[in-house]
Amino acid sequence: MDMKERMKLPRHPMPEQDPKVRARNFDEVPLGYTPETAKEEALRCIQCKNPTCIEGCPVEIDIPGFIKLVAEGDFLGAARKIKEKNALPAICGRVCPQEDQCEARCIRGKKGEPVAIGRLERFVADYERSQGEVSIPEAASPTGKKIAIVGSGPAGLTVAGDLIKLGHDVTIFEALHKPGGVLVYGIPEFRLPKAIVASEIDYLKKLGVKVATSNVIGKLKTIDELFEEGYDAVFLGTGAGAPTFMNIPGENYNGIYSANEYLTRSNLMKAYLFPEYDTPIVKGKNVAVIGGGNVAMDSARTALRLGADNVYLVYRRSEKEMPARIEEVHHAKEEGIQFHLLTNPTRYIGDENGWVIGMECLRMELGEPDASGRRRPVPIKGSEFVIDVDTVVVAIGTGANPLIQSTTPGLDTNKWGYIMTNEETGQTSREGVFAGGDIVTGSATVILAMGAGRKAATAIHKYVMNK
Repeated sequence: MDMKERMKLPRHPMPEQDPKVRARNFDEVPLGYTPETAKEEALRCIQCKNPTCIEGCPVEIDIPGFIKLVAEGDFLGAARKIKEKNALPAICGRVCPQEDQCEARCIRGKKGEPVAIGRLERFVADYERSQGEVSIPEAASPTGKKIAIVGSGPAGLTVAGDLIKLGHDVTIFEALHKPGGVLVYGIPEFRLPKAIVASEIDYLKKLGVKVATSNVIGKLKTIDELFEEGYDAVFLGTGAGAPTFMNIPGENYNGIYSANEYLTRSNLMKAYLFPEYDTPIVKGKNVAVIGGGNVAMDSARTALRLGADNVYLVYRRSEKEMPARIEEVHHAKEEGIQFHLLTNPTRYIGDENGWVIGMECLRMELGEPDASGRRRPVPIKGSEFVIDVDTVVVAIGTGANPLIQSTTPGLDTNKWGYIMTNEETGQTSREGVFAGGDIVTGSATVILAMGAGRKAATAIHKYVMNK
């Protein structure tokens, strides 16, 4: 196919479950490309001489290289090309904000729609798994160096995958009973099936990575004790899992959750599979979710699937300022989530038994931009109104869990409790201790955590080999 014909090819939409059907089930929303669709979409890539899409990828995947293989029908080759840089393609293809990263830099996007890079990444990863053709690269010669990784989220898994390939002895210590971090406790089944996460972690185990679950580092053993046990370096990828609330009156009423607890109960503890799993969760009929990020969208869409009649998404700015992915906002609207924008809760109203029955809110208007670059919401006097609710999920961000920092002398943190590092290496103030992901940056994306993990893995390898 010549260039002119390629330029005429339209971007292929992603087939999805019908919104009315999926709003009441936890099955994955996007259905994935067929091999024919994937090849046609891959032909839209014009194989630029200077591919700027790679610059937009935090883990620097050879994007034109893997897409060329898809266009040729070599799907297994494409999967292996991605895995040269990214050990978790089935996850990234589903949850990465490609529209702000690789696809935002795609030359095709300047005069039309960019190539669907994320959808192609997901396709080849799923194809490789469905064919039972996941190949294990030949292991490097053992270096004799031991690395401990604290936390099995995206940053920790990336560090583990990179270091095991270099011949190091790698052990991941995970506090929860299942590995995956935010991938298993935070992101719902309809957006990221847990079987996908388990498959990607199983791949790392086949490479030789050891995973020790139910290991709360900072309680069970300290960072110093890991060094005493013979580890040559430690990577901290513990995430930002401490819940944040608004500190408004009535916040202690029953029926008010942090998004952390609400999603952990539903996802990790399988409350959505009642009665197969008897995990208690309040299945409200009128649910308010406060926030405008991906976690808020996940919480709202989960509440709907748990049986709510009305789900209100309450956000103090306008839709333009929402940090959530455009796709997530679109899906939420399709499913019937009711958006209360430019709205800010001021207090909760409870009944005589201590259960929330209402949420008083103020209308807002947008003023001048604040430090985030977004216009600051300003209250409109006298605009108070009440939303009748029986459940509230607060999804306004998270903080740093202080456990590791409080049990590791000499580990510098900033005023918010996040670990301070060298941005290029992940090196902390403690020799041999590296960190990356949300415990350094605060809540961010899966792929940015993976990018930090890649840099840290390179630095850890250099450190232990020169030690």
